[in-house]
Amino acid sequence: MKNIYLLFLFAALACFTSQNLDAQNHAKNPSTQPNIEGLAIYPNPVNSQSPIINIASKQSLVKHIEIFDVLGKQVFTTVLTGKELNVSNLKRGVYILKISENNISASRKLVIR
Repeated sequence: MKNIYLLFLFAALACFTSQNLDAQNHAKNPSTQPNIEGLAIYPNPVNSQSPIINIASKQSLVKHIEIFDVLGKQVFTTVLTGKELNVSNLKRGVYILKISENNISASRKLVIR
């Protein structure tokens, strides 16, 4: 009876360990997560005298744009139907763009000079 208990305990431990390793491998490998195909953001860095950036993708669908400062505070949000985004209300600095299109999100760094 003691051997059966130990065998069961060993099998359960092996099962939980393998599931945990699969979850860790999936989290470490970002290539398995979908990307926005053909995403391009230009010019980057953008000049404060001409504060228009272009955000394009292969599908050219409606994009939800969120901009965060380096502390993680959301400073701007909009829905973009075209390609051009005016960032004249942002000060010089480094920002993180979060672009969502067709339930897929991508993040990029944006520098404003």
